[in-house]
Amino acid sequence: MAARTAISAAQLDRTLGVWQRGRDSAYRSLAGSLRTLVLDGRVPVDVRLPAERELSAVLGVSRTTVAAAYEVLRTEGFLASRRGAGSWTALPAGRPMPVAGLSPFPTDSGGVIDLGVAALSAPEPWITTALTAAVAELPAYTRTHGDFPLGLQVLRQAVADRFVQRGLPTTADQIMVTNGAAGALSLLLRQLAGPGERIAVESPSYANALQAIRLCGARPVPVPLAEDGWRLDAWAGTLRAAAPSLAYVIPDFHNPTALVMPEEQRAELVSLARATGTQLIVDETMVELSLDPETPLPLPLAAFDRTGSVITVGSAGKTFWGGLRIGWIRARPELVQRIAADRASLDVCSPLVEQLAVRHLLTESLPEVLAHQRRRVTEQRDALVAAVHEALPDWTFRVPQGGLSLWVRTGEDGPGGSALATAAQRFGVWIGSGPRFGVDGVLERFVRLPYAQPPEVSWEAVRRLAAAAATEAVPAPAPDFSLL
Repeated sequence: MAARTAISAAQLDRTLGVWQRGRDSAYRSLAGSLRTLVLDGRVPVDVRLPAERELSAVLGVSRTTVAAAYEVLRTEGFLASRRGAGSWTALPAGRPMPVAGLSPFPTDSGGVIDLGVAALSAPEPWITTALTAAVAELPAYTRTHGDFPLGLQVLRQAVADRFVQRGLPTTADQIMVTNGAAGALSLLLRQLAGPGERIAVESPSYANALQAIRLCGARPVPVPLAEDGWRLDAWAGTLRAAAPSLAYVIPDFHNPTALVMPEEQRAELVSLARATGTQLIVDETMVELSLDPETPLPLPLAAFDRTGSVITVGSAGKTFWGGLRIGWIRARPELVQRIAADRASLDVCSPLVEQLAVRHLLTESLPEVLAHQRRRVTEQRDALVAAVHEALPDWTFRVPQGGLSLWVRTGEDGPGGSALATAAQRFGVWIGSGPRFGVDGVLERFVRLPYAQPPEVSWEAVRRLAAAAATEAVPAPAPDFSLL
């Protein structure tokens, strides 16, 4: 059996951040914080934890405290142990998962409102119409082997045409269809990043992308975002000092902050990356989710690149529906061909029916779908903003003009993000705590709140969050300089 991945006591200490809560005993506070790390995915399942003596020395608590915390987690099913093999993280058997879009709110069946996922339910009737059209077109492909590593030509052309409409000349041979944006990023990291490779990332950044970078053995190097956007002086310093081979950025309705990078900064970032030999991977997953149709979006970041070295990742998941699981890569044709050749040993290709459906949505229904999405997302955003202002008036945030989430700084006298996420579970709400979106446990004063739920669900979720926050009298965490 392969050796389990281990996390050192020093790493776990950094990831825990401020874990002691005023009303709980030390061992219960430690157990609750460790549980949250597992549920957040910041400590994956089946990772070996430090020995009790080692962790107690680093945390500055007694070994009895760590032993009692580990015992709580074993009893709950979040920890498994075997004499001589140590203890490793686990999930309880049969643990119920959160239900997205839960409404009405059950009070007697353990229902959970999921604010951990920033994704919309399907816009109808367009999804059903597109899938029906796709099935009708399928017979033209069933006479083939069905294996198209680059993606169907009709979809590659439709994606290329959409880039052209947005001001970026693109041909179909620059496009590869993937299994969502996550699949696109995984294929790129597999091709371009080796173990120990440095990859510059924004702080905060998309939690699943950070996890993908770690899982490929690379090292994310954080570059802090300011509250109003990107600091190009910080990017210049990081690119020169760390010499990362890659950088992963989200310039359009950034996840989780919903910020948009101005055009002049896009040009400067491309110039900085070219000067230091850093290849940019640009995540455009949220690009179509503008809530202000009167204000045109900046040109795609790749439009400022004359060498073809900027790689763009996109997806149908946020624009249309995540259940379609179709994404794409825009890159130099030779890189596209290399990735496609490598793909045979990973996931081979993307499902044909979903590709045909996305082609239909892009070419036949895009204006109507975007108008529909804009109306409902605006209503959902406004409801969440009003709910937080009313129930949690000391929480602060920018009101985004697009994207799917609020990036919220919690009140100074209340719990930090990790403690709040733990407490919220007891009130039937799942949220993403700030450290999920950072490197090494920073951003403890933040939470991400998606406005992907109907207004009545958001109101109820915030009511529950306010109740959870009121139960958590905790010391303020250490000062957070990540957004300064």
